[in-house]
Amino acid sequence: MTDQRFNPLSADKRWQARWAETGTFEADDNSPKPRSFVLEMFPYPSGRIHMGHVRNYTMGDVLARFRRMQGFEVLHPMGWDAFGMPAENAAIEKKVHPGEWTRANIAGMRDQIKRLGFALDWSRELATCEPDYYGQEQALFIDMFEGGLVYRKESAVNWDPVDMTVLANEQVIDGKGWRSGAPVEKRKLSQWFLKITDFAEELLSGLDDLKGWPEKVRTMQENWIGKSQGLQFHFALAEKQQDIETVEVFSTRPDTIFGASFIALSADHPLAQQLAQDDEMLAAFCEDCKRTGTTAAELETMEKKGFDTGLKAVHPMDPSWELPVFVANFVLMDYGTGAVFGVPAHDQRDLDFARKYALPVTRVVAAGGDEDAPIHDESYTGPGKLVNSRVLDGMDIETAQQTVIDKAESEGWGKAQTTWRLRDWGVSRQRYWGTPIPIIHCDDCGAVPVPKDQLPVTLPEDVSFDTPGNPLERHETWSRVDCPKCGKAARRETDTLDTFTNSSWYFLRFASQPDDQPFDADTVKQWMPVSQYIGGIEHAILHLLYARFWTRALASIGKLDFAEPFESLFTQGMVTHETYFETVQNAETGADQIVYYSPDEIDHREGGVFKSSGGAPIQIGRIEKMSKSKKNVVDPDPIIDQYGADAVRFFMLSDSPPERDLPWSEAGIEGSWRFVQRLWRLFVGIADEPAPAGEDKKLKRKLHQTIAGVAEDVEALSFNKAVAKVFELVNMIEKAAPSKDRHDAIKSLAQIVAPMVPHIAEEAWALFGESDLIANAPWPEVDESQLVEDEVTIAIQVRGKLRDTIVVAKGSHKSALEELALGSEKVQRTIDGADIKKVIVVPDRLVNIVI
Repeated sequence: MTDQRFNPLSADKRWQARWAETGTFEADDNSPKPRSFVLEMFPYPSGRIHMGHVRNYTMGDVLARFRRMQGFEVLHPMGWDAFGMPAENAAIEKKVHPGEWTRANIAGMRDQIKRLGFALDWSRELATCEPDYYGQEQALFIDMFEGGLVYRKESAVNWDPVDMTVLANEQVIDGKGWRSGAPVEKRKLSQWFLKITDFAEELLSGLDDLKGWPEKVRTMQENWIGKSQGLQFHFALAEKQQDIETVEVFSTRPDTIFGASFIALSADHPLAQQLAQDDEMLAAFCEDCKRTGTTAAELETMEKKGFDTGLKAVHPMDPSWELPVFVANFVLMDYGTGAVFGVPAHDQRDLDFARKYALPVTRVVAAGGDEDAPIHDESYTGPGKLVNSRVLDGMDIETAQQTVIDKAESEGWGKAQTTWRLRDWGVSRQRYWGTPIPIIHCDDCGAVPVPKDQLPVTLPEDVSFDTPGNPLERHETWSRVDCPKCGKAARRETDTLDTFTNSSWYFLRFASQPDDQPFDADTVKQWMPVSQYIGGIEHAILHLLYARFWTRALASIGKLDFAEPFESLFTQGMVTHETYFETVQNAETGADQIVYYSPDEIDHREGGVFKSSGGAPIQIGRIEKMSKSKKNVVDPDPIIDQYGADAVRFFMLSDSPPERDLPWSEAGIEGSWRFVQRLWRLFVGIADEPAPAGEDKKLKRKLHQTIAGVAEDVEALSFNKAVAKVFELVNMIEKAAPSKDRHDAIKSLAQIVAPMVPHIAEEAWALFGESDLIANAPWPEVDESQLVEDEVTIAIQVRGKLRDTIVVAKGSHKSALEELALGSEKVQRTIDGADIKKVIVVPDRLVNIVI
């Protein structure tokens, strides 16, 4: 007799081994089936996976398995985004090589992921830190270099003085490095750039075609690209400064030109630098400006500081009007022209600056009746008519803008122009654990690409992290080479590529992995674009934008013939958990600091939460996204040991809409475990019995509604809705009497739940005597006739209040419904002999009796 209790510990291993032995989930490039590429954003191998990873990969796995059952050839791969600073930090802290640390983490995380039974094509596994991957990336970099999409220039960068590397704007938090916490400095370094701005218009317009992307993600990318149309014009200096006669500015609001109060220059502006040569105080101020970050958020929130140069600029529409010229810490040379004209009444940043330095604030746009309303602590950015603007008074904003543009162009002091917030992508990083940039610097020949037959340029293994900075710069035997062109002594580029480059094309390598080139274009074309991409909203801008750019860039040089990499995108919610902490005093500084504890380090007891060791009470903090820094992660391994993979997977799908955060709870996983056991009891109940005679029309109808409904929900990634439909079907099956329809419903149930809980489904399929895997079985066929309801429930009301319901054939005549309603015992008791004034019948819906 079959065990009445499902044992996941044996079943999970058995079926996972069977899938691996048979290569069940290996995608066939030569298959005649229609194709579907399902991909979750690949993980960074930080050491262990947590429930956030599990949720992400479970969603993709359900869809991949479902599409296989629908007859698709499915590509569902896994790899590792394996370069980056954490490995170098680990090398410093743990005295291990970054490669050793990374590969050990990959091995551990791979084992964890395999325990969950995901339908992954492990034959295509890749790690970006391996030469067979990054060597092909170097080949693509050279292709872009030769295609005119790569250049090198000196640029202002965010410099982390502790990690000794350049940081992207997004890696500067409150003016400090996101990992080191050290105050970030501005420096000028020679950097390699990719010409993403060449594709700005394409990247922007292409968003309109991404109908399968969330609107919020498309909006975030649109804002990041930041197309602005306005006026570029100049203010003449009242006194020429050597060879500088004017200051160029750009504005999307030229209508506010009569509200101008000051001119502000970047500390790196040529005029500021020229003046600083003879002004020690200005030079010191410019140096201070370099110690701030460059993110938009930081520029908005930091204290606005300025230095009055004493220069005056002449207003272009009034030669008698002169404006003071400042150097300001909130103006960046790399954005626009490196100079702005301040309009305090209509820009909060300018208003803050004007108040600090007692500069005029003049309203030039006002809603009806507010022409003379003063500006207090908030600038006015709303609609209105122009006021205090001389020839522009009374105009709407759009008309005033065009009027100023026309005047500037006709008089020669400006022209209409489109600008972009997007800047070229600086990809140079001064660190070891990344893709070596395949360039050799020769004094005679300049920057020379490494010949492709010499790729990959591999990282040297014998490096030391005892000294801060990039070990490649100190590695003389690795960095000294001969020039490929002239043969003279030369030097390798010691910067490595930003790790975002690794994830900007990995999906192409998943689709095709030849040894002699990054990918085969014909094979890639069969799989791309990715049918469904799944990942966190935190990657909505940079990763997705860079991936879109790489695809378009490769297409522009003839490597691909499509533009967009991801057809559909889904951003799942996070898995959250309580945080546990105590406030302790730092022994060295005496300052208070927060120490976090993991769920494994605490006990819930009467009276609160206590440390497992020592029993001291600790505090419960906010429910937050699982993160290592807050130590509120839940390792899936002990949960799988106790409940099995299927219960974990089912919980990830059942408790919350997938786009929302999911609070982790022991009660939730226990509920999923109990449901798995309910499924097993149903499967075991019919395993050894022939189908009994008899029909159950209601159950048959419910089964086919569930087959159709779950398919629709899974395709829409509405997994919680699909789970709810499965619950309803199971409830009906459990209450139904034995019949052929009940027997058939239970067997079909195994197919319906197979994408969600594959191990128990395989176990059931074998119990049913099936010789092949349920992973290879088709999705159950839907009897369309069963989707049409032939019965309806009619509400019977007396004086508008519900008194009874009746089930009747759909389309029943009004007279029949009236007769059935009046014959109801509950209705008769309510009427109690009273005269009936009217009977209102709404076919297929209700009968209302008026007395």
